[in-house]
Amino acid sequence: MLKLGCGMLGQLLAADPGYRGLRIPCGRGHEAVFVSYRGKVVDTVLGPVTLTRAWYHCAGCGHGLAPRDAELGAAGASLSPGLAAMTDRAAAAVPFGQAASLLEDLAGVGLTAKRVERAAEASGAALAAAVRDRAALITARKLVPLPPCPLPDKLYAVIDGTGIPVTSKETAGREGKGPDGRARTREVKLAVFFTQDKLDKDGYPVRDRASTSVIATFEPAATFGNLVRAEGIRRGADQVRQLTVIGDGAPWIWNIAAAKFPEATQIVDLFHAREHIHDLTRLLEFMLGDQKDHWLAARLEDLDYGYIEGICKAARKYPLVGVKKDQLDTALGYFEVNAPRMRYHWFRQCGLFTGSGVVEASCKTIIGQRLKQSGMHWTVNGADAIAALRCQQASRLEDQIWPAHRNQTQAA
Repeated sequence: MLKLGCGMLGQLLAADPGYRGLRIPCGRGHEAVFVSYRGKVVDTVLGPVTLTRAWYHCAGCGHGLAPRDAELGAAGASLSPGLAAMTDRAAAAVPFGQAASLLEDLAGVGLTAKRVERAAEASGAALAAAVRDRAALITARKLVPLPPCPLPDKLYAVIDGTGIPVTSKETAGREGKGPDGRARTREVKLAVFFTQDKLDKDGYPVRDRASTSVIATFEPAATFGNLVRAEGIRRGADQVRQLTVIGDGAPWIWNIAAAKFPEATQIVDLFHAREHIHDLTRLLEFMLGDQKDHWLAARLEDLDYGYIEGICKAARKYPLVGVKKDQLDTALGYFEVNAPRMRYHWFRQCGLFTGSGVVEASCKTIIGQRLKQSGMHWTVNGADAIAALRCQQASRLEDQIWPAHRNQTQAA
């Protein structure tokens, strides 16, 4: 059946050899002249097809082109758009060698692991570039997205970052956390957007089904902030009643929130805040003695009510000097700086999420499961491309649209 379909596809494509006249515009201000008909083998979901099409050459630019390739979405590529989409899906799910095996076993398409890698990374790079271009247009107000319909009550932006193992070339000159001071990872920053309209029977917020969209990049925080701003506008940040930014307390997250969404409510992830309470208890353990458990329970209760002043007052009761005092000041500084973001009792009364579990899970599932497997060492460009594909696949159904060159033909 595949061979029969492949033969029929070949005959269908041969019906239009792509001749568009003796001369055509080359796209760079010159004219390209018809040379001859040339063949090109394109791998499709039905098998390899030889495409015979008109070939033009531009003397001014010194390059050739085939209009038929562009019309079929195969310009500069040896995979059909349909097979490219299948390859992207497989390569984003599993390592490239396994992806090639899946295509062979499930679709009868024989591709090498290297071809799968190159095709998927090319698609991912094109997708990431499209996202950046769209973000630039949105932030410049040259592209105005339609507001969501129906308009949700609450929109959340949950932000975090995670390290990806990369080649030594990608970390040259960078400081790391290892014993030798060398960096072995590069941080990819993620933002997960979702909406919320309802509470469950116990009064806890419930994330709206199929409302999640994810963006990720290796770019610096300033560039990432522009992507976050654009995605927020696209998701209706300027129209919703309540906009909330949740993070783990890292300063770069709050810098983005303050610069891009000054009207948003900022919340420190409750789990991270609790971890800092446990760290503070271990710091004072030698002073607390048998009262440690009781003191810890009382401080966690203070945190649940957003009583940060009580936490600091209880910790400073103990006379510390030297290094211990400096460590205590650093530990309490986390709470003092983030006190307005830790009003958890009030946040719960307002029916807001107080945890960043959705982005923590995204770091593990979208990034970790594919890009942080044993023995992997990525280039930044390669990892960024695969991350872009996985973010798209993890996003809402309406966001899972392949770039225009994959599924549309440009107007004549």
